[in-house]
Amino acid sequence: EVQLVESGGGLVQPGGSLRLSCRASGFTFSQYAMNWIRLAPGKGLEWVSGIPRGGGTDSYADSVKGRFTISGDNAENTLDLQMNSLKPEDTAVYYCTAAYWYWGQGIQVTVSS
Repeated sequence: EVQLVESGGGLVQPGGSLRLSCRASGFTFSQYAMNWIRLAPGKGLEWVSGIPRGGGTDSYADSVKGRFTISGDNAENTLDLQMNSLKPEDTAVYYCTAAYWYWGQGIQVTVSS
């Protein structure tokens, strides 16, 4: 059974940090491009960051560049997103996805004072 399970979300004050983790199972992790997507209240899905299939150069949305760092571990089948200098506009449900084919259930990140 294919599963993507996110963890690490929560409530944080502006300027704070959170680290999201996505644990994958049931498929060959390294054979998929892995991405983080978010859905903010009243907005559409927004691509946040991604790692190409097999590794390579990370990419980031302009809105998070310089603040977020994505990392993947093919041995552990995990995808992390380190989020620093968080802003209220980063508030969203964050999803990890394997090639937009497999999706996690999403995890809430709320940035508020």
